Amino acid sequence: MAIADSTGAARGTPVLTTARLRLRPRTVDDAEALFPSLSDAELMTWWSHAPHQTLDQTRASLARGDPAWRVWAITLAGDDTAIGYVAVGEKRAAVSEIGYLLARAHWGQGIAEEALTATLDQLFLAEQHRRVFADTDPDNVYSRRLLERLGFRLEGVLRAEWETHIGVRDTTLYGLLKEEWTCRPRPA
Repeated sequence: MAIADSTGAARGTPVLTTARLRLRPRTVDDAEALFPSLSDAELMTWWSHAPHQTLDQTRASLARGDPAWRVWAITLAGDDTAIGYVAVGEKRAAVSEIGYLLARAHWGQGIAEEALTATLDQLFLAEQHRRVFADTDPDNVYSRRLLERLGFRLEGVLRAEWETHIGVRDTTLYGLLKEEWTCRPRPA
């Protein structure tokens, strides 16, 4: 993974590169590329908010942002079109929450795992985080499997945690410590 500095409003969100991907700061200009995913009812089933209804809604959501979160657009090397994103919110010093979304056309290709690996390397190795956690709906099997492949451990279930567009939902909490990340076997 190579790291390069970013500029402008996205400061603190460095560009990350892998063999197949470039993760760069997400911008409002990514709305058109991300709208098909954010409006996809199946893809958004397990999210805490309903699918977007209009491109303007996606633009407003991306423009609003949240200063506590850094968001990387996932792009394929050589193509700057956003195919998803990874979001990281620092909850306290050296502890962050991570979330992610990937366009359906790119599922099953290892792209989410590659993007999260680059982001986790940034957090644990470059920024010296001690812990990263994620929460996901208990029925979101694919997301749970991805977290487990990356070494996250199930830490618990928060019952009736989220009031969502599909009703009140539990959430599973997964955590990963720096020493677990740095000591894990790496692919050859």
